[in-house]
Amino acid sequence: MDFDDFDDIVARLRAAGCVFAEDEARLLLDQASDGLPEMVRRRVAGEPLEYVLGWAEFAGRRFVVAPGVFVPRHRTELLVRLAAGFARTRSVVLDLCCGSGALGATVAAEVPGIELYAADIEPAAVECARRNVPGKVCEGDLYSPLPASLRGRVNVLISNVPYVPTDEVALMPPEARDHEPRVALDGGPDGLDVLRRVVAEAPEWLAPGGHVLFEASERQAEAAAAEVRRAGLAAAVEQSEELGATVVVGLREH
Repeated sequence: MDFDDFDDIVARLRAAGCVFAEDEARLLLDQASDGLPEMVRRRVAGEPLEYVLGWAEFAGRRFVVAPGVFVPRHRTELLVRLAAGFARTRSVVLDLCCGSGALGATVAAEVPGIELYAADIEPAAVECARRNVPGKVCEGDLYSPLPASLRGRVNVLISNVPYVPTDEVALMPPEARDHEPRVALDGGPDGLDVLRRVVAEAPEWLAPGGHVLFEASERQAEAAAAEVRRAGLAAAVEQSEELGATVVVGLREH
């Protein structure tokens, strides 16, 4: 590593508002060959670091990401931990709104032998997911592209639905609101529009004893749990203060 280059990169990143400028500079230098100036330019211009690097770290693993694909968040590790706890060898696991596919792929790494499916409506996300997911990836709106043979067989349904209320998308950090797909962020007026669609159909796809899990904000948790109960499922709310995460879990009891 050329220390003068490192210092220059850190200075440029810090001036652009990058809080972890030193860490980012090391990653860019490790990743780059002849393309370092362009990578630094993109990052200084505000492009998410994960897009510049071509990968995101999630739950201790690296997953391919590309511009126009939702970047997995650290807080979502709670959802994956819970999902992995429900899964067993030969469980059928479905990752809806899969984005890069990092969630389902992590469950597959933690629980060998699962039968994994993933789906997303965004073509760029599907392309990434097909590079990350050790299973079948479908392109389409929620359940619509899935094989009919999955109905009533899903043991663990992960759905990291968009849950930011429409009026609050503009308040998100620029890296998210200016670069990530709106469809992966905007959950409608109260943030629960997509969630309602997922849980309304979930009982048709879940096996008896199957779980559906999704992330929400703390203030949405009770309303989200009520939607789960309205669909005929038992509901519980799990939280992690360490991760700043809230996950709603639905259970098909019979």
